[in-house]
Amino acid sequence: MSGWQNYIEEHRERYVRELSDFLRIPSISSLSEHADDVKRAGEWVAERLRKAGMEAVEVMPTGGHPVVCGQWLHAPGKPTVLIYGHFDVQPADPLELWTTPPFEPEIRDERIYARGASDNKGNMLTPIIAVEALLQTDGTLPLNVKFLFEGQEEIGSPQLADFLKNNRELFACDLILNADSGQWSEDQPSLLTSLRGLCGLQVDVTGADSDLHSGMYGGAVQNPIHALIQILNSMRGSDGRILIEGFYEKVRMLSDAEKAQLDSIPFDKSEFMNGIGVTELFGEAGFSDLERIWTRPTLELNGIWGGFQGEGLKTVLPNKAHAKITCRLVADQDPEHIYSLIETHIRQNTPAGVKVDMTPVESNANPYLMPADLPGSLAAIEVLSELYGKKPILVREGGSVPILSLLLEHLGTYATCFGFGMNDEKFHAPDEFFRLKNFELGQRAYCKILHRLGHQK
Repeated sequence: MSGWQNYIEEHRERYVRELSDFLRIPSISSLSEHADDVKRAGEWVAERLRKAGMEAVEVMPTGGHPVVCGQWLHAPGKPTVLIYGHFDVQPADPLELWTTPPFEPEIRDERIYARGASDNKGNMLTPIIAVEALLQTDGTLPLNVKFLFEGQEEIGSPQLADFLKNNRELFACDLILNADSGQWSEDQPSLLTSLRGLCGLQVDVTGADSDLHSGMYGGAVQNPIHALIQILNSMRGSDGRILIEGFYEKVRMLSDAEKAQLDSIPFDKSEFMNGIGVTELFGEAGFSDLERIWTRPTLELNGIWGGFQGEGLKTVLPNKAHAKITCRLVADQDPEHIYSLIETHIRQNTPAGVKVDMTPVESNANPYLMPADLPGSLAAIEVLSELYGKKPILVREGGSVPILSLLLEHLGTYATCFGFGMNDEKFHAPDEFFRLKNFELGQRAYCKILHRLGHQK
């Protein structure tokens, strides 16, 4: 057993304690009252990088939540890898559905439960531990390493475009490893090759100047909730197809080989439904379930509200109604273009008697399709094959990691997704957890991939 492997095993309990300390910080980026907690989490990460042996560690302002960077650049002639992750987390609501409080980590059955355990604090801590283990045992790293950890991923990285544009030289690299990722199952590794993009907006419908008595005005005045429902219903057919003109115009269709590759993935439909508590799946007609999740665009209602919400009955015509909408996009759709199509559609389908305002959200992201022959990905395939005893399957992801397209735009480098979370670990939901065996597996995996990348020709 190599020196770094012994080091990881010897310090296992310390690493779990450190992860617990990290998870206690409620770094919820979407809630302004937790802005100081996000900063505190960034400072925790900076101190942990220094402890690992990184240099030039800094908590950097962005105009929003901060970025933490650090580096070790003492391998002349070797490539430079940039390792990415994020230390902000989603809100923990609804709190009553947590078995234990979301920011009081608890270990049960070799799993650590807390908000952010898998997404992304457990996963982003693994490469920090890996470089510490290598430096403490080998006294050096096999290549140059830079870290970029952000505190605003969960709100779409709104300040990161300008930040990266202004700091290209600081983060210049040959390779990128993205720790905000996962594996297919406990015994089947996977390599992510694609992510969907994101476009979002809020729709506000206004009728009269104030709420109205439904007996005195009902039947003569347009109800904003009815108007909103009419608008939303015009966007998608009963077969799941989006009815906005031009929405599918730039969607890249799969080749026969790509379809065959998707069909080869061991997707268990019954297990998938049981895992989320539904008895039937729904989606765009004519496509498989994996195609719908990974390779087709969507339009979803994330929230809708208006009128009286309290107990009992209040007979009013509300003067306002609201909805939040997001679209997951695929190659080669553009978020700004999709927003303009939606805006036009809403204008054309707004009934008389109400006014509609639309506000785009800041957290847009371009679709992200990675080449299969990235040096980082080839190294990842070798490492995962060694660790799991079988080759990883190539998978896509229905979600978005906005910074990946920004890294490509501003640094000119694709990222290899190299994380060890799993879809059943309830990120964004109550009782989020991270498998401790994968926490340790990730540490060993990062040591191995850094060695391989440092010796690639």
